[in-house]
Amino acid sequence: MPAFALAHLRNPQVNEDILTYLERIQATLEPFGGRFVVHGPEVDVREGEWPGSVVILEFPDRQRAHAWYDSPAYQEILPLRTRHIDASAIIFDGVDPGYDPGRTAAALRAKAPTG
Repeated sequence: MPAFALAHLRNPQVNEDILTYLERIQATLEPFGGRFVVHGPEVDVREGEWPGSVVILEFPDRQRAHAWYDSPAYQEILPLRTRHIDASAIIFDGVDPGYDPGRTAAALRAKAPTG
């Protein structure tokens, strides 16, 4: 099952450290099968607030996503970003092909107390 890393960048700014980070990050992803899915687009906010930008990376599975984030190569460049951009970052599983939210609803109904 694919896994994703999402970063919500609240005050993105461009400087020399950020440019170096961007130049080096792809090489840290490749050994773990990671790739950019979304990288800093303008967003159309439909609910709530969304200050900043978003980045989404995809990995073959959660184990490789964690291995990438914890890798010496990524940890070496991470401060180039964290010193300059406030962000939240999470890693999470995607869904299998053929996922049906109706089946999830049925399973939740089956577990719900009756009354």
